[in-house]
Amino acid sequence: MKIKIAGIRRGNQYSPNHIGNDVAIFNLTTEYLIEKNCEVFEYTEEEFQTGKIDADFIFNMVRDRKSILKLQQLEDEGKRVVNSGYGIENCTRGKMTRLLLENNIPHPQSIIVLTDDKEFHGLESLGSHCWIKRGDFHAIHREDVTYARIGEEAESVIRGYALRGIPSAVINEHLEGDLIKFYGVEGTDFFYWFYPNDLNHSKFGLEKINGKAQGIPFDLEELKSYCSRSARVLNIYIYGGDCVVDKNGNIKIIDFNDWPSFAPCRKQAAPYIAECIYNIARSELKPLHSNEYRKKVGI
Repeated sequence: MKIKIAGIRRGNQYSPNHIGNDVAIFNLTTEYLIEKNCEVFEYTEEEFQTGKIDADFIFNMVRDRKSILKLQQLEDEGKRVVNSGYGIENCTRGKMTRLLLENNIPHPQSIIVLTDDKEFHGLESLGSHCWIKRGDFHAIHREDVTYARIGEEAESVIRGYALRGIPSAVINEHLEGDLIKFYGVEGTDFFYWFYPNDLNHSKFGLEKINGKAQGIPFDLEELKSYCSRSARVLNIYIYGGDCVVDKNGNIKIIDFNDWPSFAPCRKQAAPYIAECIYNIARSELKPLHSNEYRKKVGI
């Protein structure tokens, strides 16, 4: 008997400079699921929001707030969903920062501020430069992630967020060292990392701030461990992100995303993504978190 699965594509507006890459990984994953005797029904985010899903299992790349809320409602009704709507919400900047820091996962020193506050206390503790990121959602526009000098420049950027209707901002200290991008699929052996400047891989061109990687030695198993812990804390299976390795080989996770494009490694990743989805659909891979756990820890 074929397993009936619903697959929901990502809206183009949530794939800045990566529309083709996001489509490609979704299509490859679907092909591998069909090879596993799955019947896949595909939906756009708009179709998902307005229509009824006739399947007990859903895999998705959604980012729209309405889509995320509907996924959460379906999960509460007993549907199995990858990535979880709760996990996708956890990857919004403010929640991600709080959860990583609270669970002792190495992360830059950070503060979260309301953009309409009269003063932004704690900025001076972050050093001379910082990264300012919208706290309420994923980055959609180039201005949603900004590198700035601490002081008037940083405060001006935060005020600009307020004018755009963005209620909160996360401010991270700037870390010197090698910038690394990584991709992984929880519950499988797949893990891939690379230096983005070596492959000219970029969404908004900000990777150039850290410059060309020096190839500082680091413990790959330690990085994998941090990523696996982060995925479980955030409640996502299919993930990607960024870290910085300092001159002493210390690793800090600076970003963690639900189901990125896997552009440099999509052919290698797609079979593992399909394997993960298939095993969860067959209930052979347990959910990362129960509803009770999510409510307990506030995710």
